[in-house]
Amino acid sequence: MNVSRRTLLKGTLAGLAASAVAGCNNGAASRGEGEVIYWLWDSAQLPMYAECAKVFQQQNPQYSVKIEQYGWNDYWNKLVTGFISGTAPDVFTAHSAKYPLFADKGQVLALDDFVARDNVDLSIYQPGLADRWIGADGKRYGLPKDFDTEVYFYNSALTDAAGISTEQLNAMTWNPKDGGTFEQIVARLTVDAKGRRGDQPGFDKNNVKVYGLGYGDAGGADGQTSWSWYAAINGWKYSEGEPWGTKFFYDDPKFIETISWWRGLISKGYMPTYAQAKSGVDVTTSFGAGKYAITANGSWMLATYAGLKQVKTKLARLPQGPVGKRMSMMNGLADTIWADTTRRDAAWAWVKFLGSKTAQDIVAKAGVVFPAVTASMPAAKAAFEADGWDITPFLEPVESGDVFPFPANPNAADVTAVMVPAMDSVMSFEKEPSSLAEANDDVNQILAAAS
Repeated sequence: MNVSRRTLLKGTLAGLAASAVAGCNNGAASRGEGEVIYWLWDSAQLPMYAECAKVFQQQNPQYSVKIEQYGWNDYWNKLVTGFISGTAPDVFTAHSAKYPLFADKGQVLALDDFVARDNVDLSIYQPGLADRWIGADGKRYGLPKDFDTEVYFYNSALTDAAGISTEQLNAMTWNPKDGGTFEQIVARLTVDAKGRRGDQPGFDKNNVKVYGLGYGDAGGADGQTSWSWYAAINGWKYSEGEPWGTKFFYDDPKFIETISWWRGLISKGYMPTYAQAKSGVDVTTSFGAGKYAITANGSWMLATYAGLKQVKTKLARLPQGPVGKRMSMMNGLADTIWADTTRRDAAWAWVKFLGSKTAQDIVAKAGVVFPAVTASMPAAKAAFEADGWDITPFLEPVESGDVFPFPANPNAADVTAVMVPAMDSVMSFEKEPSSLAEANDDVNQILAAAS
């Protein structure tokens, strides 16, 4: 990406945010003074938050909550439009990749004074979660609502047929040279059209019926559900000043060799080509059709995998790497308040309630996501167990502290605009992994220009 393109992207975002500030006209002021408009994007969570609203209104009869749900892409587009027109929701669910820009441009309200006034206990949340919502300016912009990590979802019928045990899956090791026992298992699970496995003589890598490992995309700037843990257990980190990246390291040899190994699975026939992965059929649908034996994904996808009735899905740990341990990205969502809301007290009351054990117990019992409040986790674990899930692989890295944060910075959109095509080019074999050094230079120029 050349400098003029970077400047254009940066200018577009800055102009958009500036317009949002200038264009605010309190168009939402016609709402009832005690009515809070609340937005979320996950339809699976709508019922449990409707229940939260019911309890909240019973406890706070002076307030009411109107919940609106939009799909992921529409959600963010409508939110930015709301900033510009002055009709944004009073409270909305925020993602750690999105809120830094909103905070930087004054679109979300700092909660520090409210937290101090009401003596909100931030120690009730899983370790590190509350700190994820402290911006680069040192102010707090949200209260945690849930958290997530990653594991392998595997088709147990396929692992059984390959003679691979649960114990072997949960004891996998990995390294960037030969892939360790993880690659051995992936090879064993790969089957060509004539029934030959990836570790057997005559395996035809150009005519594969079942891939040992499936994936959904090239991972872009974060690789959350594709390559993040391999790089982490190889001793790599995203940036200096994690999670608030001030200098990124996509040029680190540890990262480049990790991506080289990962791409190598395509060359060996153990993983589909990038064109196949991006064909329009998503990774879970392909997994459900029996085309992938293993896929990596986040805890927020449990309900989706549970809906794949044609396969029996189980969970396995991520592998142990050269650093001597397993690691997973730990991310989470929070509820934030629009800076220009005319109902600050009502909005804060709702945010504080959503961050409480009372609300998160409701969330936990729904068995959809993992609640941020530590004391609510037993109820969540029981709910998932009732649905047939042993979620231990998701929780182990959290309990051991072997987690790393989703990379964050106010220029995340610009960084993504560089890294998505860069990673796409590598995984489609248009460029070599070494080209990521050039992409890293572009990323760091963006950060330098913004500082």
